[in-house]
Amino acid sequence: MSNFTGVNQLQLEGQVACAPVFSHQNHQTNFHRLLLEVPRLSGYGDVLPVLLPSSLAEGVAEGDRLRLHGQLRSFNNKSGEGNRLVLSLYTQTLLPVTGSPSNHIALCGALCKPPILRRTPLGRSICDLMLAVPRLYGRADYIPAIAWGELALRTGALDVGAVVSLEGRMQSRDYQKQEGALMVKHIAYEVSVMKMIR
Repeated sequence: MSNFTGVNQLQLEGQVACAPVFSHQNHQTNFHRLLLEVPRLSGYGDVLPVLLPSSLAEGVAEGDRLRLHGQLRSFNNKSGEGNRLVLSLYTQTLLPVTGSPSNHIALCGALCKPPILRRTPLGRSICDLMLAVPRLYGRADYIPAIAWGELALRTGALDVGAVVSLEGRMQSRDYQKQEGALMVKHIAYEVSVMKMIR
């Protein structure tokens, strides 16, 4: 991954679904988390986890509209509880609100797992991807993505290590998982790929 520069840029505008709460401190900076609801054209709303420095979180309340620019970040959850890969939409800048929903992400990274090409029960092609996007200081963010139709066939033919540039949107997806005797609801976050440049 050292042979190319990663691209990781996102822009969102939506409504704050829950007020910011303290998350953690890193390099003497406090960070807060909130949930941002961004409607799709279908009317369904993606509820996305946003991480922002406390200086940007001041005065933000539930019901406010936010427009932000930042990056999609990942870290491995080693606690044994919840998802193993935790994604956050890391806010670098708050922008003037336009009143129109926005959900756009651009990524350039390398495939770090073989693509999984499959079909839905109705016969539509779908491909699951895992992209490693380089960050500074030798680190990388590991980002799940999903492609549909013709794009799924194209991405499904790629090899591990292939460098690709993708554009799409962030989405949330509910799913059920058996935990002991109970079926427990979980939420997965991924990039829905709309365009691929190789």
